[in-house]
Order: sequence, then structure tokens, then C-alpha cells
Amino acid sequence: MAGPEEGLAAPAQEELEALAAIFCGPGEWEVLSRSGTQGAMCRVLTKAEGPSGADTPLELVFHLPAGYPACLPGVSVSSERLTRAQCAAVRDKLLEQAQGFLPEPMVHQLVVWVQQNLRHLLAAPGSGAGPGTCPAASATEAEGPWMTLLHLDHMRAKTRYVRTVRQWASALGLTGRLMFMGRVILLLLQGHRDRVKEYLVLQKTSKVDVDSSGKKCRERMASVLWEARAPPGHARFLAFEVKELSSLDELRKEFETAGLEALFPECVLGLVK
Repeated sequence: MAGPEEGLAAPAQEELEALAAIFCGPGEWEVLSRSGTQGAMCRVLTKAEGPSGADTPLELVFHLPAGYPACLPGVSVSSERLTRAQCAAVRDKLLEQAQGFLPEPMVHQLVVWVQQNLRHLLAAPGSGAGPGTCPAASATEAEGPWMTLLHLDHMRAKTRYVRTVRQWASALGLTGRLMFMGRVILLLLQGHRDRVKEYLVLQKTSKVDVDSSGKKCRERMASVLWEARAPPGHARFLAFEVKELSSLDELRKEFETAGLEALFPECVLGLVK
């Protein structure tokens, strides 16, 4: 992938790097063009469940203008299993969804949205695929969100690192807490299990920090302390927040407030002794 170009906003540059790490399968991702004046054009090859229940291949091309993400991306949709009218309907719906994501980077959120909603969209009146239906909650959603607790060993470039974590969480639709207490750094993520897994891929493969010489480097010392379906009594996080805590008691209260008090002695106390 070509290097960043002057004129392409930093959030857009960072998003392209993140997308390359997420869509890392053969042929899944390609940057078609990039310039400081015209922005960037990228292609995502993915699949989504169609009306019949079978996987429908999708080619999604996004044009990110030089002003993106303060302005909407251009979108085109094609598929060998969809009619031209259906592709146009999907594109129009993606652009409608994009309005709600401004002014944040949104390509991954749009891909996830079409993966989750293609079947219902094509079954809607006017799409040529039969009568409309109401999307039902999946069994996974009904059982509760997936949660993961990570220990981050250190952050040399803290401002950049925190900004990147926020951006990834937003792009993947994750909520949770990034907590600092002395030298202890804990990241508690909540969301769809597949999205949490994608975050872990980003954490391990992207250059989120700098080494002792100031060069960008990957996070090699992050460790998963705990992961499971959200336990009964857990108060779901409504947003992703960064917490600067001054004492062990404040850190304990964060876990208690979230209904995760059992995790504190099991996973956290050993880090501060």
C-alpha cells in the first residue's frame, strides 16, 4: 500500500491502515488509488447472508474525498448474485447509514452494517426480493455481548495510542473502558464477539506505539486476562470511555459499577502487588 499523501486527513490515513489489518485475507482489501487532492479509493471484498440464507459475495468500493471523514464517502456496490437495482438499493442505504457516522471514520462500520443487514434489506418492499420482514435479534445478541479484559504493558506515545484505541473501538462498534491506575493499564471491551476478535487482530498487527528510539512499533506485550459472554448482572457500557484513576479503590469501584467485581481479585490484584 502506498504511503500517506499530504492532504489526506490523518484519521483517513489511520483508517486505511486499520482496514488493511482487518481485511487481511487473500483479495479482501485493496487501495485502488490515493492522492492528496483526490483522496483515496479502496475496495473491500466480503460476503453477507442473502434472502435465501446463502452467502452473497459483495464488492464494495469506497471513495474517500480529501475532506473525509468530515464529509461522506462515495460508495459503489456490485455482486454477481444481485441485480443492478438491488445493488443500487444497497448503495443508497449505505449512504443513508453513513450520515449517522459523520464526522468519524466509517468504512468498517458500513461494511459491518451491510454484512448484518443485507438479508433484511433485500427482503424489504421495492427491492425485488419479496415482502419486508423485521430483523430479529440473533441468538448471540440475546445471550448478551462478548467481553474481553486486556492488560497493556505500557504506552510510550500515550496520546497517539489512546486516540488509536478510541478510533478502533468506534469503527468496530465496541464499548468499554480504557483504565489507567499508576503503571497499570487495563482495557475492557464489550460488543459482538467477531468485532472483539477483530480488535485483537488490530492490537497485535498494527503499529500503535513507539519503541525506545521513537520508531513506530507493534504492541507485543498485551495480554488477555479474561474473556467471556457478559455475566448476569453486568451493566452494559453505553460508550467507550478513558478513565484516569488515582487509587486501587477507584479501580475496584469501576469493576463493581460494571457488575464485574469478581474479576477484580482474580485478574487485577496480581498486577498491582
